[in-house]
Amino acid sequence: MPTSAASALNTPADRAGDTQKKFARPATVPAGLLALGIVYGDLGTSPLYTLQTVMHFMGDQFTPEAALGTLSLIFWALIITISIKYCFLVMRADNHGEGGILALMTLTGARWAGRGRWLIIMGLFGAALIYGDGIITPAISVLSAVEGLNVATSIFKPYTMPFALIILVGLFAIQNRGTGTIGNTFGPIMFVWFATIAILGLVGIVHHPHVLAAINPVYGARLVIEHGFLGFTLLGGVFLALTGGEALYADMGHIGPNPIRAAWYCVVLPALVLNYAGQIGNFLDAPDLEANPFFKLAPNWSIYPLVALATLATIIASQAIITGAFSMTRQAMQLGYFPGVRIRQTSAEEHGQIYVPFVNWTMMAFTVGLTAGFGSSDRLAGAYGTAVSTTMVLTTALLYHVMRNRWHWSLCQAAAVTSILLAVDVAFFSANLLKILDGGWIPLTFGALVFTIMTTWHYGVEAMHRRNAAISQQPAKFFAQLRTDNVARVRGTAVFLTRVGGAIPPIIVNYVKRVGSLQKTVICLTVSFEDVPRIRSKDRVRIEQLDEGFWHVTVHFGFVEVPDLPAVLALAKKDGVPVLDDASYYIERGDFSSGKHRNPLSRLRIALFSFMSRNSAHAIDRFKIPSSALIEIGRRVEL
Repeated sequence: MPTSAASALNTPADRAGDTQKKFARPATVPAGLLALGIVYGDLGTSPLYTLQTVMHFMGDQFTPEAALGTLSLIFWALIITISIKYCFLVMRADNHGEGGILALMTLTGARWAGRGRWLIIMGLFGAALIYGDGIITPAISVLSAVEGLNVATSIFKPYTMPFALIILVGLFAIQNRGTGTIGNTFGPIMFVWFATIAILGLVGIVHHPHVLAAINPVYGARLVIEHGFLGFTLLGGVFLALTGGEALYADMGHIGPNPIRAAWYCVVLPALVLNYAGQIGNFLDAPDLEANPFFKLAPNWSIYPLVALATLATIIASQAIITGAFSMTRQAMQLGYFPGVRIRQTSAEEHGQIYVPFVNWTMMAFTVGLTAGFGSSDRLAGAYGTAVSTTMVLTTALLYHVMRNRWHWSLCQAAAVTSILLAVDVAFFSANLLKILDGGWIPLTFGALVFTIMTTWHYGVEAMHRRNAAISQQPAKFFAQLRTDNVARVRGTAVFLTRVGGAIPPIIVNYVKRVGSLQKTVICLTVSFEDVPRIRSKDRVRIEQLDEGFWHVTVHFGFVEVPDLPAVLALAKKDGVPVLDDASYYIERGDFSSGKHRNPLSRLRIALFSFMSRNSAHAIDRFKIPSSALIEIGRRVEL
């Protein structure tokens, strides 16, 4: 049979296209401001609640020595985890410019069917925990900012939680408009924020310059050792200074590593260290275990503008985690680990600006519930950190395999670096596990729920693939049967969406059997999502002619791209496929059931997969198919 290939995929490095140019973006001032606005909102607002949490946890034992020890732990945690681990090491593990734990997972080369299954599981669970972090970050950030009003007056104390709820509901409600219209203001606002907290910190350091001695790690080690179990548990509070560190890697594809690193070393790290040191210096000068040490740095006349600025900064921090969850959802969908949900592009210029209604409203419901249930940032801090600390441990474990398999480091090199990073990660992870009864179970449970959805969807899709492959027909047999039965070929173009390659899928076999005819031009269209972020247009389509008027077209997309099938068929038409403009698209909607001999757990997973399949996004939304041209064919499938 005649065969032609309009285009073939090149190596992954070739397929990345212009991504590397974007990835190599220089660290200019505009790029640095963009990094401040998108990446550092969560890390930048952590001074609002970190030391307050540690102080309330230790109570009367928060002595001057303990204060210096806490500052030492925070300083070295920022250096080891953010400066060295994320900025220097993890951000080198780019998947053609894209970051995030799912991108890191694909870099390991692991496959579900092989020994690398545990690497896939770690990557998926780490991604699922991002959602757990996403429902709690907006709550604690906005609450801690609004609570600053209580420093100036107690009048607003009964209203801080309602104020926070109004802000949060408004934040989620405007997500459908996208961040394009206000994105340019994020960077300058965050620059003002970091400049402000740095100045406030300097004022506090002037009151007690001795705090700079905390750069000596002996102070931190002494605090942990001398206070025994209490010293270990307060690591859970210290870890709050690191939350948001995972965003450096997750948002790398939007900005590139150079601006992110430059913004960290030149602006964010100095501002954070100065502010934390200033808070401790101010405490040593005038100890107060009740007030928020951040707002105690500010003079009374500046409280209200500072609260307003802090609220803006926490909204930006919340915006970053929400849009991060949107991006994570799209990546998981394209990689086959999440059911189809409706995704709307909110900007024609910026590919990363998307809106996912289902994720948005689900996160809003949980975030509002947490805010109302806990009522204060101090209580909410008990639930914060478990998801992020778990993700950081999993990131280090995956990074080890990238060191060995991608970077070709020796076993000694990879093991030595990983051991140091894991020692820090596991210490914080263990301390955060002690928060489980105080609310830490909430983000972990939410993450476990998302993980169950991811693995169940993958399980169902794979089972469906095996079932379809088993009942597909070989091309030679199918075409011989067409001629033997004198099946009429009618005018028109029929595009059958199928995941089956190399055979005639059941949807076409059943269509011919029931209708008794077939269009003159038939296209089996397979959409394949690759392990790279984007595919160049010239590498998009692979065409194979199976018989006269019968084509198999494979379309390749990167895992961050939004498929546009009509546009792809226009490319195929240029390469010789006679596609009519009024082509009809045929898809199959399966009603899935479990076999009689399945165990109860498998039957439950199949039932969940069937529910998700019935309620997943329509092909019209996912692939931009004209609604007037789509025809659905139902089929009951036993998995």
